[in-house]
Amino acid sequence: MDPRSRTSKALHDLDKSGWWLLIGLIPILGALVLIYWFIQPGTAGSNRFGPAPQA
Repeated sequence: MDPRSRTSKALHDLDKSGWWLLIGLIPILGALVLIYWFIQPGTAGSNRFGPAPQA
């Protein structure tokens, strides 16, 4: 699986658009923000991108 699509799916689990991936282009700060989001648990239940993957 393409790393960008997997990253976009991880952002969707947090109810964020895949466009937020572009924040990684900001040196240091962008990477820190993305790392912080990726260690957070996903949205409980459904969100605007569909049902929870574990459902």
